[in-house]
Amino acid sequence: MTQNTPISSDLRRWVNENLAGVDLVADVSWPKAKSQVWRVSAGDQAAYVKISPSALDYQREITGYQHAKYALDPDGAPQLLAADPGLQAILSSPQPGLVVRDLPLDLQDEQRVYELAGRSLRRWHDASASAPDRERDAIGASMAQQADEAAACLDSVGDQLDAAQRALVRCVADELPQLGHQVPVVYRHGDFATRNWLWDSPSGILGLIDFEMAAHGLAAEEYTWLYAAVWVERPDLKTAFFDGYGRPLNAEEDRLLHLLTTRLGVSYLNSGLIKNDSVLIDRGRLVLARMADQDQ
Repeated sequence: MTQNTPISSDLRRWVNENLAGVDLVADVSWPKAKSQVWRVSAGDQAAYVKISPSALDYQREITGYQHAKYALDPDGAPQLLAADPGLQAILSSPQPGLVVRDLPLDLQDEQRVYELAGRSLRRWHDASASAPDRERDAIGASMAQQADEAAACLDSVGDQLDAAQRALVRCVADELPQLGHQVPVVYRHGDFATRNWLWDSPSGILGLIDFEMAAHGLAAEEYTWLYAAVWVERPDLKTAFFDGYGRPLNAEEDRLLHLLTTRLGVSYLNSGLIKNDSVLIDRGRLVLARMADQDQ
C-alpha cells in the first residue's frame, strides 16, 4: 500500500519515541491474517515496524536479529532499532533490495542469488550455539508429528497415489523419527523462503529478513520449501545454492530432506483436495512424482 494507514495510538506513540516526526505510515503486511507490518517515514528517514503475532514469535525475532548481527555481514540483514515486549513491537532499519519471490531475473542473476543465499545460510548455521535439551526434545516431537501427519495423509489420499508414491510416504512415517536423531542440530532461520530474501542488484547484496521462526532445528528443514517449490523443477538452482553453502548434504541429511519434502508434497495434495485448491493439488502431485522418481 502507498496510502497513510492508521495504526493504534499506543504503537504510533512508541514509534515516534524512536523515530521522531513520523509523517507517513504504509501498510506492507503480507496477505495473511497474522501479518502486521508497516513502513514508517519521517522526512527522509524510514524504518519498518512489526507486531509479532505471539510472545514466542516476538522473542524468536529478537534473538534472530541478535544472531544475524553476529553471523552475517553488516549489510546482510536489517538492524534492530528498538523493541517493546509489551506491544510485541519491533522497529528495524530498511534492507535494500526487492523481494526475490516472483522477481524476474535472468539466469545468471538467479543462480547468483541462490549461491549467495547458500553462503548466507552457511554463515548463519556455522554461528549456531548448542541447542538446549528442551529444544532437542521439541525437534524430536516435531519429527514424530510430521511422521504421524504423513501416515494420516496416506490414509486420506492413498488412492490418489501410485504404488511407488505410497511406498515413499510410508517411508516418511517409518523413518523420519529415527533420522531426526542422526543429523546435526543448528540454529535455523526457520522460514528460509524466497519471500524473505531481498536482492539488491546494483550492489550485488542479498539480504535476509523475518526471523520470527528462528529456532534450533535440523538443517535439512531449512531446504524443504525450496526443494518442493523450486528445486524439483530447477536443479540448477539447488546446485548453485549448495555451491554457496560450501558442502553437499551427507547421506543422512539428503534422505531426511527427501522424506521431509515428500511429507510436504502429500500435505499439499491432501490440503488441496480438502479445499478444492487446484494449485495445491498440482504442486503436491508434482512434488510426489519427482520424489518417487528420485527414490527409484
